[in-house]
Amino acid sequence: MRKHYLDNIRWVTVVIVVIYHVFYMYNAEGVLGGLGKITDLPVQYYDGFQYLVYPWFMPVLFVVSGISARLSLDSHSDKEFIKSRTLKLLVPSTIGLFVFQFIQGYVSMSLGGGFEGLVSEGVPKLVIYLIMVASGSGVLWYMHLLWIYCVVLVLIRKIEKGKLLEAGAKTPLWLVAVFILPIWGAAQIFNTPIVPVYRVAFYFVFFMLGYFVFSNDEVIERLKKIAVPLIMLAVAICVTFTVMYFGNNYADKPINRGFLYVLDAYVGSLAMLAGMARFGDFSGSLSKWMSGHSFGLYVFHYLGISSVALIFAKPGLLSAPVCYILSLSAGLVFGYGLYAIISRIPFFRWAVLGIKKEK
Repeated sequence: MRKHYLDNIRWVTVVIVVIYHVFYMYNAEGVLGGLGKITDLPVQYYDGFQYLVYPWFMPVLFVVSGISARLSLDSHSDKEFIKSRTLKLLVPSTIGLFVFQFIQGYVSMSLGGGFEGLVSEGVPKLVIYLIMVASGSGVLWYMHLLWIYCVVLVLIRKIEKGKLLEAGAKTPLWLVAVFILPIWGAAQIFNTPIVPVYRVAFYFVFFMLGYFVFSNDEVIERLKKIAVPLIMLAVAICVTFTVMYFGNNYADKPINRGFLYVLDAYVGSLAMLAGMARFGDFSGSLSKWMSGHSFGLYVFHYLGISSVALIFAKPGLLSAPVCYILSLSAGLVFGYGLYAIISRIPFFRWAVLGIKKEK
């Protein structure tokens, strides 16, 4: 039976990511990125939304990815698994950069004034294009890491021979709580200095916990019994984190390596997993459609948001409230619209979305 709650976690989380990126684009508190402040407010308190969701929304996606890897490997060979993950993850996040995502690089560079500077300095067009390609990865970092994790998982499976999976099914709740310690340890290592989102060890632990522990129905049943207390605890931790660090850079050291950040990430992920398993394990026409289009929304939404920022917000053509609303709308329209278009174009659907030609 299909685990509908996993599908619902994916699309709900991706929608949260879209909303987050709208606030991030015009944020005035904490993180330098996007266009920056476009209001006259002395303090943008609504930027607190970023603090409420940032620590946990990517960890929960890696947990779900680990669970999905288990479900795939239960019915496919290692070779088939790697082949499918290479098509879906590696091709769009590498070849797709040269075919389409360099456009995102152009928009991002133009927001920061970098593109005009390169042109005025007479930098060769080929070099500018390659810089645009490198700058266009954007949200695709998740796919880079996930592909690496899938390859490493196949290697680990050859060593552990299913013993860790058997042990994972027996995981008691007290041990689930103890897992916070290795996550905290992983948060301290293998963090790239320039692009802080590449937290190799941190997200790797979430992925592996998804595969070896939370892919077991026995563990999910235990979590479902404490779903309500978990959700209440997660909300309390998210609010505490926001109050304590509002105005500071939550996405880089030392905050993103602190215990409260890690606790927020882990308990938030558990609350989403347990809550959706208990209350969101259903499927309807809306949830099916949202689930089927969530990948396209994730891949293309930021281009819509950043394009509005470049065309309307940066030159001040529209008021701040209109820019926020238009950015959110563009994120959804670009996400769903470009997916609908590119998924139907030969070669591009393979290169940009990892969709192979139908036989």
